Amino acid sequence: MRYRPLGRTGQYVSEICLGTMTFSGGAGFWRAIGSLDQASSTALVSRAIEAGVNFIDTANIYSEGQSEIQLGQALRDLGVKREDIVIATKVRGRMGPGPNAVGLSRGHIMDQIAASLKRLGLDHVDLYQIHGFDPVTPIEETLGALDDCVARGLVTTIGCSNLAAWQIMKALGISDKRGFARFETVQAYYSIAGRELEREIVPLVEDQGLGVMVWSPLAGGFLSGKFTRESRGDNDSRRTVFDFPPVDKERAYDIIDAIVPIAKAHDASVARVALAWLLQREGVMSVIIGAKTIEQLDDNLAAADLALSAGEIATLDAVSALKPEYPGWMLARQAEGRVPAPKA
Repeated sequence: MRYRPLGRTGQYVSEICLGTMTFSGGAGFWRAIGSLDQASSTALVSRAIEAGVNFIDTANIYSEGQSEIQLGQALRDLGVKREDIVIATKVRGRMGPGPNAVGLSRGHIMDQIAASLKRLGLDHVDLYQIHGFDPVTPIEETLGALDDCVARGLVTTIGCSNLAAWQIMKALGISDKRGFARFETVQAYYSIAGRELEREIVPLVEDQGLGVMVWSPLAGGFLSGKFTRESRGDNDSRRTVFDFPPVDKERAYDIIDAIVPIAKAHDASVARVALAWLLQREGVMSVIIGAKTIEQLDDNLAAADLALSAGEIATLDAVSALKPEYPGWMLARQAEGRVPAPKA
């Protein structure tokens, strides 16, 4: 397992992060993601830590808080030293029926950090992330509340998720101007079947020294190996039950067709190759993997040891390349002769 900088904090996190959306399942929607009981969740945490994972991601909304509860219990049952693990959670989603039980207001943030700490059984979280954009709360209000969480020792580092590049940059500017704690990480969707992050956000994070945490690196299971033109998964697969995130399926089948011979050459799964490709992308700090079984987890963890050749990377880059889009094609044209050519 390799370790990469957590933004500019001086801390290092494993390049593979254990995601906990499959813990508990709760009722309704979350059962489509996973429904692991405490024993199964603890077993996954144990196996991940054994493999060198020191980074675990959860959120207050996962299974209506039950994911945080099971993660906290797993850490206690395993006797994990607090300084040996980096715990990330999130705030923004609806946590109750009332009008103020959602969003990024100061009141909701302060209520939810207290609730998350109680569920996790911790006195602080290492990374507290806003889980998206709140159109009715000024970002200054949100950043001020997050800064208070840091000042009170409830949170060590803050990050954001599912924001546009301009929103991230605006937040960084406000934090710099007001002396607030600033976002050090960006959690975003990124996969070989969905490379839109490369248009604006990847250049931004490289320029500003942020770390990218990748969610759904297998495109919601579409890159698990279960889906091909000939086989469209099974009734038990997450993608069959919950068709998200959006994927251009015909384009994705072309990508899978290119992955299959590479996977066979390495005696690896399609999923492992897709993850290995992602781990070699610029700007990626950590890739979040979720699993329902130890076997799935082991296969995903093995991506850290899979080294793709330059030729294999070039093949996968070509088949998954984004279509040129303005102003990207104009920026690239004007950069000709002024900057070195991109790495092959």
